[in-house]
Amino acid sequence: MASSTGWRVALSSLDRYENIQNIKAAIETAGLSIASAQKDAFAVENDAYKNCATLDEYNAACKYVPRQTEAPTAPDAISAEDESGDGSDISIGSYANCSYVASGVTAEVYKSRDRALKVITGTRNLEPHNPAREAKILSSLKKSCIPLLETFRDQEQRLVLVFPYMPMSLELLIAQGSISLARVKKHFLGLCTALEHIHSQGIIHRDIKPSALLLKSPDGPAYLSDFGTAWHPNMSITTEPADQKILDIGTGPYRAPEVLFGDKAYGPAVDMWGVGTMLAECIRSPPQTLFESRPVHEDGNQLGLILSIFKTMGSPTRDSWPEAAKFRTPPFGMYKHFEPRDWEAILPNVNVDMRSLVAKLVKYNSRASASQALVCLSDLRFGA
Repeated sequence: MASSTGWRVALSSLDRYENIQNIKAAIETAGLSIASAQKDAFAVENDAYKNCATLDEYNAACKYVPRQTEAPTAPDAISAEDESGDGSDISIGSYANCSYVASGVTAEVYKSRDRALKVITGTRNLEPHNPAREAKILSSLKKSCIPLLETFRDQEQRLVLVFPYMPMSLELLIAQGSISLARVKKHFLGLCTALEHIHSQGIIHRDIKPSALLLKSPDGPAYLSDFGTAWHPNMSITTEPADQKILDIGTGPYRAPEVLFGDKAYGPAVDMWGVGTMLAECIRSPPQTLFESRPVHEDGNQLGLILSIFKTMGSPTRDSWPEAAKFRTPPFGMYKHFEPRDWEAILPNVNVDMRSLVAKLVKYNSRASASQALVCLSDLRFGA
């Protein structure tokens, strides 16, 4: 048995993941908080991991039996009324026992056994969100991209996209704490393989973030998802010419600087900036975002991100970022000047080779491509 001080070290991430899934199943079986079961399960396991003194206490805490008094009054709570354990009698097309998972700008996501159903709820496209284009793009993709299994119209004539259900994402893995370098390498190989594949077709994902990288388990494989705002050289050209792309793309601290300064002719490099910022986050212990960004609804969120980038990397100059002189809002002379910083100072106490790759990705110009990042990652050697 692990000692009272060393049991956390002996506990693998896979063990923790399995406990989270068992707790989630208990919540769903009891018909409690179905919409937030994954989040609630993570909170229960994380509390046990942090506060239990021994492995026995931790294991006992993870044998979670939810009480009926814990049922929330939220309208999205769904009771278990069948013996499948999925916790819902909702049917979507031919898929029965669908349970609510999450919702976004234009869609709601449900789970039916081993399938994820993305139900488009928006009655019109909110560019750059375009579900029909997303389906067409996904149907043409293969390598390390989430497979689109089918599309159909439900009883209310809403478009439904069907995918394999993936129980994890890089976002959840980050939330669980430090990630081994071997696991980081494996997941980013999957991500860069997907990006090499789509970039070779002229497609730009435009929303690279931890929640967009889905995982079949903590050890993978990894699949790139969330193509709802992707740009396609043929399918997008009528609404977004190549030199007039929409600037309202990306998420928080993963947004590339060129879109913040009005470069409507941006290319695949915006995705690689996102890869670099995510990689920097994952190799830190514990994980921490490279840049700070306020929630999108708060005033000054874009200016705050610009300031964070400049403070971290140093202000760009006409010599270090000559392309920016042509942007709608050039980043020169408008802000306080910050001196450039070495990556050793930005990311201390991390793996040198991983830091070197971050430096090739998180730069104002001439970023490494997905193909180049794959070569760098493939050359790295880490233990399991």
